[in-house]
Formats: sequence, C-alpha cells, structure tokens
Amino acid sequence: MAYDHRDIEKKWQAIWKEKELYRSTEDKDKKKAYVLDMFPYPSGEGLHVGHPKGYIATDIYSRHKRMSGYSVLHPMGWDAFGLPAENYALKHKVHPRIAVEKNIANFKQQLAHIGFDYDWSREINTTDPSYYHWTQWVFLKMLEQGLAFQSDEPINWCPSCMTGLANEDLDGAVCERCGTPVVKKHLPQWVLKITDYADRMLTDLDTLNWPEHIKEAQRNWIGRSEGAEIDFPITGSEDSIRVFTTRADTLYGATYLVLAPEHTLIASLIASGLVTNADVVRAYAAAAAAKTEIERGAEGKEKTGVMLEGVSAINPTTKEKIPVYIADYVLGGYGTGAIMAVPAHDERDFAFAQKMHLPVVKVIESTNLPHVEKGVLVQSGEFTGKDSEEAKDGIIAAVGGKKVVRYKLRDWVFSRQRYWGEPIPVIHCPKDGVVPVPYEDLPVKLPEVDHYEPTGTGESPLAAIDEWVNTTCPKCKGPAKRETNTMPQWAGSSWYYLRFMDPHDDTQLVSAKNEKYWGPVDVYVGGDHAVRHLIYARFWHKFLYDIGVVSTREPFARLEFLGFILDEHGQKMSKSKGNVINPDEVISEYGADAFRIYEMFMGPFENTTAWSTASIAGTARFIERLWRMQDSVVETSVSALDALLHETVRKIGDDIESFKFNTAVSQMMIFLNAVEKEGSIGGEQWRIFLRTLAPFAPHITEELWQHLGEMDSIHHASWPVYDESLFVADEIEITVQVNGKRRGSIILAMNSAEEDALAAARALSTVTVALGGAEPRKVVYVPGRIINLVV
Repeated sequence: MAYDHRDIEKKWQAIWKEKELYRSTEDKDKKKAYVLDMFPYPSGEGLHVGHPKGYIATDIYSRHKRMSGYSVLHPMGWDAFGLPAENYALKHKVHPRIAVEKNIANFKQQLAHIGFDYDWSREINTTDPSYYHWTQWVFLKMLEQGLAFQSDEPINWCPSCMTGLANEDLDGAVCERCGTPVVKKHLPQWVLKITDYADRMLTDLDTLNWPEHIKEAQRNWIGRSEGAEIDFPITGSEDSIRVFTTRADTLYGATYLVLAPEHTLIASLIASGLVTNADVVRAYAAAAAAKTEIERGAEGKEKTGVMLEGVSAINPTTKEKIPVYIADYVLGGYGTGAIMAVPAHDERDFAFAQKMHLPVVKVIESTNLPHVEKGVLVQSGEFTGKDSEEAKDGIIAAVGGKKVVRYKLRDWVFSRQRYWGEPIPVIHCPKDGVVPVPYEDLPVKLPEVDHYEPTGTGESPLAAIDEWVNTTCPKCKGPAKRETNTMPQWAGSSWYYLRFMDPHDDTQLVSAKNEKYWGPVDVYVGGDHAVRHLIYARFWHKFLYDIGVVSTREPFARLEFLGFILDEHGQKMSKSKGNVINPDEVISEYGADAFRIYEMFMGPFENTTAWSTASIAGTARFIERLWRMQDSVVETSVSALDALLHETVRKIGDDIESFKFNTAVSQMMIFLNAVEKEGSIGGEQWRIFLRTLAPFAPHITEELWQHLGEMDSIHHASWPVYDESLFVADEIEITVQVNGKRRGSIILAMNSAEEDALAAARALSTVTVALGGAEPRKVVYVPGRIINLVV
C-alpha cells in the first residue's frame, strides 16, 4: 500500500486536536520543560517556508522532552498590536481588529497543517482586553515606582508612520518599519526608565546560556562606560562646562571642548552676549536637530562643527585657554552632552582637529598619532612618567572631578501617536495633574471607531473621540481627560511568556504557583530582535522580580538563534519580490513530515540557507522508504543492527538537545540504509527506531505505531534507552570534498556504505554552502578515505 500523506496527516491532526493530546499540566511529580517560540505578528501575507523553521525545531525539542518524562509547556499566541497591524489595516481599508482576526485564522490553519504540538488551550492575543489589562497593570506599577514618567525632550519622529519612535525602532537614520528618514520633534511623551536596570542587565548576561554574539549585541547597546565628570571654567563667566570622559588620564592633552548642538548652555551663552557668531551657531544647531542620534554618531561620518566665537574655557590642569565648539557627533543625551577633545589620543578628535587646524598635544609616550592605547604619561605635570591608567584617579582628584558611570542606552520612549495599541492608563486632571486609572477600572479599552488614521499633528487619533477622552478624575471627581497616546508594539511582548503559564486567571498577571513551576523559559527560539525585544523583556522581568511577581531574575535561560531560509536564488522572500514559497503548497505536494525533516536537514540550525525543491523531494522519498520498511519487520531482532541502532538513539537524543537537527536526520538516514541493506528489522528494534523518529515525523510514526497494535499515542511513549556497551568501536575519519576541494571531515564506522557517507557529508554546513542548493550529479566514494560530491 502506497503512503498517502494527505489522508494520514489530516487524520492524525484531527485526532490529536480532539483528544487534546498536547495539553500542558503542572505536574509536581515531573520535571518541567518550557519551550517557547518568539510569538509572531500575524501578517496578512501569512507564512512562507522560512517562518516554520524555528517552530519545527521547538516542536521536535518539546516532543523529545515529553517522551523523556517531562511536563511540557509549548504554547503559541499572537503579537498583534502596533504599527505593522495598523498599517496593514489602513492599506486594505479595514478595521485593525477585523484584519488581525482574519490573519490569525489564516496563520492557525497554516500551522495546523504542519502538525505542531502546541497547547492551544493557552493561546493568547496581545489585543485581547483580558490580556492587555495586565500590560496596563504593569505600567501602573512602574508609575508607582517612579519608572514611568513624562518628558518633552525631542524624540525620533517618523513623518510617514506619523508617530514617535524609540532608538531601537530605527535602522540607521530611517524608520525600521517603513524606511522613511526620521526627524526630531518635541512632543510630550511617556518614558520608561530602563536605564535604572542597565547594570543588572549587563551583569546577568553572564548567567545566560545564549549565543555570545547576541549577548555582545546587548552589551554594546547598553554601552556602559566608567568615567569622570570634570568642570572646565568659562572665561568671563561664572558658568563652567561639565564634560564626561572615560580618559581623564589624557586631561593634560585636552586642546578644545565640544558641546552637543542641543546643549542648554548654548542658549545662555548666546543670551549673555559672549558668542559673537550667534546666527551661525543657531543655524548649525537647527540643522543638527533634523538628524537622528544614530545618523549623527555613525562610524566614518565626516565630522562637522562650528566654533563658539568669543567663548573659551580653561583646561583645569594646564590652566590654558582652549576653544569651544558645537558638533553633531556629540549627543546631548549621552554623558553630559559635552566632551573634552584630546586629538593626540582619540581618532575622532584627531580627525576633527585636523579639519579645524586645532593643536595636537601628545601626553602619552607614542611614535604615531593618534595613539589611543594606555601608556606612560608625558607633558602631564606631576603625573609625567606614571602609567596612564594608574594615574587616572589622581588626575580626577587633582581637578575636583567625580567618578561616574554612563550608558549609551536611552530611556525607553513609550508613547505612540497611533490608534492600534494599548491605551496608557492615566488621566490628566486640571487640578490633580496626572492621575493613574484605578486598578479596579482596568482594562482601559480601546474605543470602537470607524476612522483611526494617524493625525500627523503629534496627537493620537484617540484625541478626537470626545466621548472616550472626556472622563472624571478618580481623585477629585472633576472633569478630566484620558491619555490619548498608546503603548508601542513591544509592550505586550515584554511579558507574554508569563501569561502562557496561567492564561485564564482574571485576578492576577500570573499565579505564584504556576510561575514557580514553569519559570523561567527553558529554551527560547527566534531569529530576530537581538536587541529590542530581548532587552525590553529582560527589563520588564527584572522589574516584576523586584515587586514579587516572578521568582527568577531572568526570563529566558537558554536562547537558540535560528538562521533564515532564502529562496532558491539566495534572495530574501517577500511578497513584493514575488518569490514567496508557500508552505501549504509544499505540504500538499510532499507532506508535512517531509517538510519538517527537510527544513531540519538543510544545514546547521543557526545558518541561513537557500530553499531547494529538489532536496525536499529527497526527504519525501525518505518518508516513503520508511513507510515500506514496515514490510521488513520480523519477530526476532537482527543482531547486525543492534550497535548502530543504539548509537542512533544516543546521537539523535544528544543532537536534539544541542539543536543539531541536521546531523540527527543524517543519522536516521544512515540507520535506514543499514536496515535496507540487511533486508529486515526486528519488531522491538522497529519500535525503538520509530520512537526516535517521532519528534521529527509525528504523523507517519503515529500511523506506523498504531499498525503495531499500540493503543496509546507514540508521542506519549517513552524515549528509548540506549546501551553504550553495544556502540560501534571501530570508527574512522573520512575527508569530504565538493568538486575536489576539501570541505571538512566526518566520523563513520569502518566500511560504511556510500549512502551513509553521503548523508553524513551533506549534514556539514560547509557542504551545504558549497552545494548552494544543487544536487550532486556524481559521488565518488572511497571507503575509509574520502567522499567527493561533484556538482
């Protein structure tokens, strides 16, 4: 009988759903495994074949854990508030709520076809009032603790999206969402003091099992600097310029100062009459105000600036007068908004000094300038001859400076001037000012409206809905107005992993019992948001830890970062390019199990690889061969298979745990080849092999399991135990080539068949890259020595 993937997969998906096979329980007698995907924004385009890669990986991992005796939580939900959903709705002239509901239904249907083991009873949606009730609750708790505050400093403004943006929402100098150049705009904003948690977020990175490049990205974004604040008196004035520097050891070499164009001191210096070129200074400051911080601080950007003519400062060590400039590479929000420039020992200062013909004074022994390393001080008064690092504290003390810590991280601009987001739960009262909405009045629901287009004026569309805006002050009972800005799309995703632990509790964000059982997330998988989402979620989690809501210091113990899947030509898939490969069509043609195995076999999980339709046809043939193998089952074990079978159980289990899914698939193929070579497999061996395959190919293994007369699901069966004493001892290293060029090596048993060597070779990432999605037209295999793939 031929294998009919359509009927069999549809059949088992329906049975699993009816039986709630994957429902999670808080079983105190079992160890827990909380396995989580970064939940998706349900776009109108639906899934392409790249999206399920991470979902398949967590599905395999969670199935393996369940079979290994763990109580498993593997949920799914929807990150549906924010600009993407609203912009999609505007484009299609439909209400965002209707668009989101339709898109979620499409996503769920697509996911169902792949056979995932999600517990849908825990599904969440960030746009559900019962969910954002608790997003608003967290905001109010931050407001109570002084972590949420109002600010009117200039913010990043996207003229196209017509809303304010955080630095994390920018791609260079443009809006990350639409690509429009961002400008600066003064607007009253709600801001969260994420910088209060900067040190803890840095320190605790060392406790996490995350890829090092992700941790390094977080360290760089937080940007901790230990330095000093030092005052430079202004000649002819009682004011001084306070600078922040990490190189106080070079203070004797400071030959000019630079202020950020937005520094408040500039206006007072102009007003005092000291600045003789005020019009030029104002024009430069205005031009700088139109640029983003990221644009101004870009590496390699040509340095520009204007001298404050008539103004000079005193170097507190040399007592010499030095000029003062404004330049846009100095940022008002970092340090004090002013720097001392030491061109001999800083590349940026050196370039600026060369351009402006400013003096360069060497204060660290060196041959070439600029010399940015530490060393022996020269021309540094009483500190001459000392090690620069050792002398630093003494120099700071000698000029009355103060040691401080500064961060590149900015506080989180939390307001959006759009409709589709969580209302910020505060009320503005003429008498009492900002008044929090009482907890018992949460959630503050979005009003149903016919028109929600952004205004472009700096006000949210909600401001025009009088019956919603006008309310009563909870404190004095007088007339008041609601806050009309909404929260950013990152708000709901900053804590969603907690709601999965306890999604139906309407009395609290998460119960202490469930949080202590499931927390933290054991394995978190995603392919984006190395900075934004992960920093925001860690910040919220640490705040919730401080107020006793959670019991762990970090939300995600282990992070696995996946590589993307490109189209057959190595291009990123998008609807606009017309190169989207729809998983529904692939599954209809080849089956969900073949699709799952192929995506895991494409290469190392973290690598970006190109799709190959020819290659998925190969995994479909593997499924068909597996189906036919049931005809080769005999009553007694085939002793020749014992060693390889137990090695297969060990390797697949270890590879699942370490996310080396491609080599696990390679091992399955090696064992299948061995069975076909022997011509038969024992009944108990067959049962063991099916269980090792089950996480990867859940439908066909469930069907074959039932053919054996088993009544319970294979996915509730125990993971097989291997016997190390049976492992093959005689192994050899074989060189792998593509078109005669060495691409690595593999370890195989002596006298392994060509099919085994080929499967192992194709699991190497270097071979995947070299093949470029092509199928070998010839394989040259010399047992025990070499395998060469010719393309």
